[in-house]
Amino acid sequence: MNSIPTSVASSRAHRYRRSVSAGSLGNGLLILGFAAIAAALARWQLDTWSAPVWRTSTLLGSGAVIAGYAGFVRLLRGSRPRQAVSSAAVATFAEAADEAQWLVVHASQFGQAESLAERSAVSLRQGGQTARLASIEDLDLPTLRAARNVLFVASTTGEGDAPDPAFNFVRQCMDPGDARLDHLRYGVLALGDSDYQHFCAFGHHIDRWLRGAGAHPLFDVVEVDDGDPGALRHWQYLLGRFCGAADQVDWEPPTYALWSLDQRRHLNDGSPGAPVFDLRMSPESPDHLRWQAGDVAEIGPQNPADHVRDWLAACGLDGDLPVTAGPRNAQRHLLLAELLASSRLPSKADVQGKGAQQVADELLPLPHRAYSIASTPAEGCLRLLVRQTRDEQGSLGLGSGWLTAHSDAPGAIDLRIRRNPNFHAPGDGRPLILIGNGTGLAGLRALLQERINTGRQNNWLLFGERSTAHDFHYREDIESWHRSGQIERLDIAFSRDTATRRYVQHLLAERAEALREWLNRGASVYVCGSLKGMAPAVDAALVSIAGEPLWQAILAEGRYRRDVY
Repeated sequence: MNSIPTSVASSRAHRYRRSVSAGSLGNGLLILGFAAIAAALARWQLDTWSAPVWRTSTLLGSGAVIAGYAGFVRLLRGSRPRQAVSSAAVATFAEAADEAQWLVVHASQFGQAESLAERSAVSLRQGGQTARLASIEDLDLPTLRAARNVLFVASTTGEGDAPDPAFNFVRQCMDPGDARLDHLRYGVLALGDSDYQHFCAFGHHIDRWLRGAGAHPLFDVVEVDDGDPGALRHWQYLLGRFCGAADQVDWEPPTYALWSLDQRRHLNDGSPGAPVFDLRMSPESPDHLRWQAGDVAEIGPQNPADHVRDWLAACGLDGDLPVTAGPRNAQRHLLLAELLASSRLPSKADVQGKGAQQVADELLPLPHRAYSIASTPAEGCLRLLVRQTRDEQGSLGLGSGWLTAHSDAPGAIDLRIRRNPNFHAPGDGRPLILIGNGTGLAGLRALLQERINTGRQNNWLLFGERSTAHDFHYREDIESWHRSGQIERLDIAFSRDTATRRYVQHLLAERAEALREWLNRGASVYVCGSLKGMAPAVDAALVSIAGEPLWQAILAEGRYRRDVY
């Protein structure tokens, strides 16, 4: 599975031919230069010898020949595989990687991956992390062994080719396939264009190689189709979670559509866990009622109205004063209080002595919050399953607080849909194993509904929550689908219903034989739910059940998909 695609080999051959052509052209120029010098010497020998007169034009011409050849030699050397750097240089680079909490590596063909890697490093640093930026051209195994967390931002060129700077790393590190990186945690941002057959191929090749080397993925590969801003927002969100700075401002200004929160229903009254709500929304425009199971809803949250009023009073500002906001070519005219509703509220000291417009100019927007969509467009509404979260002071979380408590129901919600193709259901009729816990059931429910709508019933749901009485979310749907055979197998673990805590990973161990049979029949596995606890435990259980050869084949075929948070 560590072999390089034929397209990569073709790209290498092309680079070799290019280097040979460059060398031949350089040698040709040298020969012409020597011929010109020989002709000049021959002319001098026809007359009585005298010291040559070095005119400016002669010097410039000779210099041009030498400089031209030097340039071609440099091009020739640059197109060949780089020689190994000195051991001292390797040690220095590895030590730097060891000192940083994150190593951010870019494999860029035209600069986009490098730019995104730079932004990623800045985001990590803004979250209080140390991050070192590196080109894959300078990367080696000692550096990876010294690193703790590494992020790859990898472009794919042509028909699945690695970018040119990656040539040496692929040949020296990835081709042998015998590296062990069991200590390493990593993430991959794969850039590509879905118009090409081998979409994001090099990013996935890095992922497969790292998994094979024993490294631990922080999350599934994030695919970016032709600069898709939604995928980039998801990448930024993941970075924020891992550096404890989920409230970073979006890299690009958000553009939301207006939706209506039509219904908000508390599902688990009496549960030992935090409150969970089923939310139903409809768009202002019917054109926005369009997504695919596995996609994500991004919410533009707002500050509670009473928080804004208290802030205005404390700062001595009038919220009814008109202000303008936004870029010069798309400015909005609104009241200061309206702008504050969707902005971070600065400290009183930061706005002391400033007027309304000056305050408006310095405001930063609130970051978005993302939730798995629990329904399909055929149901006529967008459904979310949201659990309330609280910070250390007991205040409701920004997104969950807005959706479950502070917004009106019915009331207006800013929302945009982000495609999540990595979690779309297979297009064929293969068996599907769906595993999750808690509010992760949202994404699994949508996949089940979509499969059922297309007549595919070979579905197996394994799900974990706290108690049967309070936490069996979407119970009516799930039990109905199971009774009718539209869910072929159903296994649920309620951890608080037994003396010994029993979680979804325990279900997997108990059903190991049946799971192996489904996997050998070509089943895909989709996991949705908590990143900490559930996801790594499920991953370990599946590897143990499948066995290493089968599991590596499942990974290589893209049959293991996760949407964990």
